[in-house]
Amino acid sequence: MLNFESFKDAGSRLRNVVYKTPFSFAPNLTKLSGYNVYLKKENLQITGSFKLRGAFNKIALVVNENKNANVVAASAGNHAQGVAFAANYFGIKATIVMPESTPLTKVQGVMEYGAEVVLHGLNYDEAYKRAVEFANECGAVFVHPFADDDVIAGQGTIALEMFEEIDNLDAIIVPVGGGGLISGIAMVAKELNPNIKIIGVSSEGAPAMKESFEAKKPIDSLSVRTIADGIAVRDTSPFTLEYILKNVDQMITVCEDEIANAILFLLEKQKLLVEGAGAVGVAAIMHGKIDLPKGSNVAIVVSGGNIDVTMLSLIIEKGLMKSGRKMKLKVTLIDKPGALMRFTEILQNVGANIVQIGYDRTSIDLEFGDAHVSVSLETKGDEHQEEIRIKLKEAGFSFREVH
Repeated sequence: MLNFESFKDAGSRLRNVVYKTPFSFAPNLTKLSGYNVYLKKENLQITGSFKLRGAFNKIALVVNENKNANVVAASAGNHAQGVAFAANYFGIKATIVMPESTPLTKVQGVMEYGAEVVLHGLNYDEAYKRAVEFANECGAVFVHPFADDDVIAGQGTIALEMFEEIDNLDAIIVPVGGGGLISGIAMVAKELNPNIKIIGVSSEGAPAMKESFEAKKPIDSLSVRTIADGIAVRDTSPFTLEYILKNVDQMITVCEDEIANAILFLLEKQKLLVEGAGAVGVAAIMHGKIDLPKGSNVAIVVSGGNIDVTMLSLIIEKGLMKSGRKMKLKVTLIDKPGALMRFTEILQNVGANIVQIGYDRTSIDLEFGDAHVSVSLETKGDEHQEEIRIKLKEAGFSFREVH
């Protein structure tokens, strides 16, 4: 098991390599929540994620024992770049096994640091199995993304940095996937302040660690599905669960729309580009999932910023829907002259801007003489959307909302 000296030693190894990321007051989140909110911006880390810390600490220790060692890892993203960067720094060979479906940009990002990439398997678990086999075959050191004390020690240096700047934190909110990040942060934080609350946040689409925390034993999920791919872990690690049960006070989940809303909020209000996994703590604050005394000093770890740009437009769309700034309706009209104009006049009168519209009079689910109008609207929040609903009902229109 780790001790506090392990984290201080890791901090010394990382000091001149890893970026000491900003730990900044967030006035918009503070106003929204009633807490004094501070963001630890690991999305601004060298490789775009906290994962560099654990990978570098582990590989530094490996190289200290054997300067000619080779390392192997399995990852679909952030851990891969951390291992590749560290291996390149020490001049050793790194092989990263990535799922065959990994986006090209992520593969290229790893290769730019000089690592060899092997594409194998349909998902992370299949890539992981092959990476372990490959490491055994070639006598390389396997660098686990979270179930490793040296990796956890590296991740825990985030808490050391936070306490150097603000020593009276009441709570730290941490994204949870495999559990390495929260294991390290919780252990350091409890050592420095035994009364601090450590709150883990997972996606509802990847609930294994939350369910395991509540049951106090490992419970695996049958499948995972979430835009927060950095915490999309199917199987619970007994290794990290032991640390979590000892030092973490609460585990909660947020849904996909809440994560998307948080990504959009951070982009607009904080000028931060954050991936889904990095945004879950902010999502928890925004949507009232955190129950602490008002005025508490709350730190949120923004764990990474390596968002897949091909998904960004979809995430923004979901965020606009969740925040009441976009509304999609399917309306049934009588197919006669003037019906569509009457409908659009109502929208004009309530100040709703049409951004997309479609007219369908041929669907087999229509009654004779009817038509469907599909419309996307820019709206000004929940109250504005309710006004639109009321006006359409008063005018006798039949409609449903599309999500």
